[in-house]
Amino acid sequence: MKNSSGAPTPAGRVPLDRQAMLGAMAAHVLEHGLSGASLRPLAKAAGTSDRMLIYHFGNKEALIGELLTYLANAYSDALDEALPTGRADSRGDCLDAIAAATRAPQFAPYLALWWQIVAEASRGNAVYRDSARAIMRKLLGWVEDFMPLGETDRTGAAQQVLTLVEGAQMLDAVGCSDIADAALARAIAAG
Repeated sequence: MKNSSGAPTPAGRVPLDRQAMLGAMAAHVLEHGLSGASLRPLAKAAGTSDRMLIYHFGNKEALIGELLTYLANAYSDALDEALPTGRADSRGDCLDAIAAATRAPQFAPYLALWWQIVAEASRGNAVYRDSARAIMRKLLGWVEDFMPLGETDRTGAAQQVLTLVEGAQMLDAVGCSDIADAALARAIAAG
């Protein structure tokens, strides 16, 4: 195999291509988390050196920002695959489908990572806060697109669904799924 410069790439190493490196680092972060993320483990996952990461991404903050964007897109793509195509029949059906999909075991690594992002954002880390804000805006648009056509206030309804789903995920994370289940059941029945 050859890297982008045409030089041979050692066996088992990822070619030095930004997207390939982001994919390899994303897999590493989904497995090990971001806590104390340093360049060495990320570089090792990407099959390169920490200096080459800086060369390709500029600095650690830019790397983390691009990595979070990459992961948000991967999460969105996975959600697209997990949900039925088209629009929900009602707000309640929308909430039910999105809550069921995002609470499925396959999304557990994304959610564990999400809570690390939220924790760093709440500590005032601008890179994480900006990424979290962008992720939430993207998810809000995604939920809006899944709302029923007849919904008179799609943005408001999507905000409500997103808030309920995020709250349910947080309750799941702290072992209070029973509270989340009861609240979701009431909201789905009302919607």
